[in-house]
Amino acid sequence: MQTNGYTNMFYVNGRWIRSHSTRQVVVTNPATEESLGQVTLGDVTDVEAVVDAARRAAPGWARTPVSERAALLRAVAAELTLRQEEIAQMETAEVGSPITLSRRAHAQSPIDLFTAAADLIEQAGPDETIPGATVLREPYGVVGAITPWNYPLHQSAAKTAPALAAGNTVVYKPSEVAPLGAYALAEAIDSVSLPPGVFNMVMGDGTTVGARVAAHPDVDLVSFTGSTRAGVQVATAAAATVKKVSLELGGKSPAVILPDAPLRPALRRALRSGFLNSGQTCMALTRILVDRARLAETEEIVRATVADYVVGDPTDPDTEYGPLVSKAQRDRVRDYVRRGQREGLRLITGGPDRPAALERGYYLPLTVFSDVPPASALVTDEIFGPVLVIQVYDSVHEAVDLANRTPYGLCAGVWGADRAEAVEVAGRLQAGQVFVNGAGFNPAVPFGGYKRSGVGREYGRYGLEEFQQTKGLVFGADTAGSG
Repeated sequence: MQTNGYTNMFYVNGRWIRSHSTRQVVVTNPATEESLGQVTLGDVTDVEAVVDAARRAAPGWARTPVSERAALLRAVAAELTLRQEEIAQMETAEVGSPITLSRRAHAQSPIDLFTAAADLIEQAGPDETIPGATVLREPYGVVGAITPWNYPLHQSAAKTAPALAAGNTVVYKPSEVAPLGAYALAEAIDSVSLPPGVFNMVMGDGTTVGARVAAHPDVDLVSFTGSTRAGVQVATAAAATVKKVSLELGGKSPAVILPDAPLRPALRRALRSGFLNSGQTCMALTRILVDRARLAETEEIVRATVADYVVGDPTDPDTEYGPLVSKAQRDRVRDYVRRGQREGLRLITGGPDRPAALERGYYLPLTVFSDVPPASALVTDEIFGPVLVIQVYDSVHEAVDLANRTPYGLCAGVWGADRAEAVEVAGRLQAGQVFVNGAGFNPAVPFGGYKRSGVGREYGRYGLEEFQQTKGLVFGADTAGSG
C-alpha cells in the first residue's frame, strides 16, 4: 500500500493526525483477493475536528485572491503528475480497473480537473451588473464532499477542485472500499502547502461519518456521488439544517439505436459504454434499444463482439475488463444474473459463473440478456456490473417511451443515420446528458441527472457554479456608483 504510512491517519488543519478510533477495514485487491492493508475508520468525534478546521479556515480562503487559488490548484495538478504512474497502479490494485483505464480515468483525469478548475476561476466573468443592482458570486463556506469507490481519485477531484476554486473549504469523506486514491490526493495537497484547514479528509463509513458530515450544522453544502438509496439518506440528513445538497446518483441509461442507424458501430460503442470499468460506471449505457426487425442481427453482433473482449488480469495492458471491486459487489451482481435466468429471460452471452480461465478474483463474465420486458428488474434496477439488456421497439415513439420508462435519467445515447432525427430524439429523452452518434465524454459539458439520478451538475463552468451562491446588491437612487 503506497501511501507513506498515512492510512491510519486523517488530514486535518494541514497536518496528519491519528484518529482515536480503533475501527479498521481491510482493503482488498479484487483481482487477487489479497489484502492491500488496512485503513482506520473515524467516528463523529473525528468529523467535529475536520469541520471545525474547515470552518475556521473558510473566511481567509474566501478572501484569497483568485490568482493565488488558481496557482495552488495547478500546483496540486503538478504533484499528481509526478505520481501519475504510481496512482494508476494503485487504483488498478484497489478497484480492479485495467491499467490502461486507470492511466486515463484514474490518474490523468484528476490532473485535468484541477487544471480546468484553475482555468475556470481565472476566466470567470466579473460580477454581473443589472439595472439598479449588482449580482455577486460567493462561496458557500464549508463543503462536505462524499464520494464512491468506482472512480476514487477522479470523483474526489471533480468535487474538491471546483469547490476550492470557488473559495470554499472542504471536508472530504471518501469511500472506505477504495480509499487509497484519497490518501494520494491528500498527500499532493499537503505537499503544496495549501493553507491549513482549507482541505481536510476523514475516513469512515457512510452511516456514521458520512451521515454526520451531511447533518453537521457547520457544513454549508453537501456534494454527494453514489447510489440513489444513499443519496436519499444524505439529503434527509442535510434537510434539518436547510443546506444545499448536490446529488449525482444512479443511472439505467438507454442506448437508442434508430432503425436507420449503422448497427455494428452503434452496438460496439454501446457495449463499450455499458461494460466500462466492468459496468461499475453510473453513466454506462446498460439498456440497448433496437428495432424489432433488427433483433436477430443485433444478437449476432453482440455475441461476436463480446467474445473478442479480454477479461482478466487488470495489470496486463491487453486486458480490457477486470474484476468487480469486492466480493459483496460481485455477489450482488451475480444475484441479478440468476434472477434474470429465473425470470426466463433469454441469455445470449455470459452468465453467473466465474470465467473458467480465472481461478481467483471477483470476476463475472460480460453478460447480455435479450428481448427483456420493461417490467423486469434487469431493466428497472441499477445493477452496477457487467450486465446489459437488449429491448425491442416497433416505432421510434415506443423507443422513446421505453427509454424514459425508468426512475433514472442520468445519461443516454442515440444513434441515427439522419443526424437531425437523432438530435430530435435526444431532445425527447429524460436524461441530463445525451451522446449523439457515438460522441465521447466531454468534461466541459454539464453532467447530472433527471428524476432519481440526482440534482445539480458537475464539470465545466456548471460544476464551478454549483459551489457558488449569488448575492444581489440593490442600490437606491442616491447610492454612489449605482448601476
